[in-house]
Amino acid sequence: MQQAIFWTVEEVATRAKKLYADNIRSQVEHEENIGKMVVIDAQTGEYAVDRSGIHSAIALKAKNPNARLFTIRIGYDVAVSFGGNSDRVSNDAG
Repeated sequence: MQQAIFWTVEEVATRAKKLYADNIRSQVEHEENIGKMVVIDAQTGEYAVDRSGIHSAIALKAKNPNARLFTIRIGYDVAVSFGGNSDRVSNDAG
C-alpha cells in the first residue's frame, strides 16, 4: 500500500501540468480526444481519459486510494467554464 503524500492543491496542479506538458499531451491530444478529460495522478504519473473524467478518476483511485488527482480538458486551457467561453489552446509544438 502506498503512503499518502501531503501536497497542497497548487503542488498537485503544478506537478500534473508538468506531467501533461512533458509526456501525456503528445499521447492524448488527438482529434478524437479533443474536449475529453484526462485525469492525472500527480503522484504516479498514471492517467486515464474519458468524456467526463468520472470513470477515469474512479479507476485511478481504485489503483491508488491515495492518488492526488488533477483533471485537464484535452485541447483547452480550462477544464470547465461557467457562463463563459473556453478557448482551444494553440498547440504550436504539434
